[in-house]
Amino acid sequence: MISKRTIAPFYERLALVLIGLVVLGYLIIQGKELLDPLLFGFLFAILLLPLSNFLERVFKMPRSMSSFLSVILLVGVIALILYMVGRQISFLTADWPMLKNQLSQSVNDVSHWIESRYNINLESQKTMVDDTAKKLLNSGTEVLGTTFGAVSSLMLFYIFIMIFTFFILFYRRLLHQFVLKAFGGEHDHVVNDITENVQTILRQYILGLLFEMIIVAAMACAAFWMIGIKYAVLLGLLVGIFNIIPYLGIFTALVLSVLITFATGPISNVIAVAVSIIVIHAIDANLLLPTVVGSKVRLNALITFLGIILGEMLWGLSGMFLSIPVTAIFKIIFDRIESTKPWGYLLGGDYEVKPAAKRRMKTQ
Repeated sequence: MISKRTIAPFYERLALVLIGLVVLGYLIIQGKELLDPLLFGFLFAILLLPLSNFLERVFKMPRSMSSFLSVILLVGVIALILYMVGRQISFLTADWPMLKNQLSQSVNDVSHWIESRYNINLESQKTMVDDTAKKLLNSGTEVLGTTFGAVSSLMLFYIFIMIFTFFILFYRRLLHQFVLKAFGGEHDHVVNDITENVQTILRQYILGLLFEMIIVAAMACAAFWMIGIKYAVLLGLLVGIFNIIPYLGIFTALVLSVLITFATGPISNVIAVAVSIIVIHAIDANLLLPTVVGSKVRLNALITFLGIILGEMLWGLSGMFLSIPVTAIFKIIFDRIESTKPWGYLLGGDYEVKPAAKRRMKTQ
């Protein structure tokens, strides 16, 4: 007797999917303290994998030594960036008394100009400034605090990220064999294809993001130097670094740059700096991001934007940063499993995934 497979009604399957998503979201939120540094460690491990393999292949190092040296080199690069930023900030700190005097003088000049131009006396201006300052502090402080909180959180978990990076590099063969065994021998080719594509695309994405940061910082430094502001290098580095934080980062860089320029120069420089940052952001969003970063992950703009919002809802700014590589991993998996290919198409739009055989034929 042949038994027929019973298919549940659509509303039952939909209810199960929704319940599963709610439970998964709850577990992701509750596991942030562990999963956050683990995912960053996974990304860094993928980035350092070619270096670790090079050290093992050329210098015949054991895997523990190659993994450790790779992590040490990563720490050195990050320390160099922090040193450059800290050195520029030390110049700003040394000039802080002068900056306070210049800021007070600039505020007085603006107040007298408004009084002479629009006949608004100083008392009325003071009242308006106080009310505006309170509103800005209520909203702006939260925005800046959230941004710097993300950076502080990343620094707080810095040691754990490096530890996870080391262990993932060291046990990469064990982890790969575990995935192969978990899905059975008949799916080895699919698992290997997914693993190779995840490594390649995420490595390209991370390198593209770093390259984008360098280009944006260089453009900002050049623009600020041509404008003639005092801390051109510091503000250019801040614009480049904060640019890797989606949406909120460029706003924070704009606020900081405008405030520092307002305290150190005329109002014309403030306007020029604000316009420069907006133009740089437009060039980055419409040219650099799609070319250098977006072409690597093959995600359409709608899914990217929704992923960033969902990541912020779950994990804050770190979730916004991790949303794109995580979504890219899901797209790679969906594209290579027959039953989930429509979802992979939805994530990527009109991008067509070319099989390895077709790619070889095209290159021959």
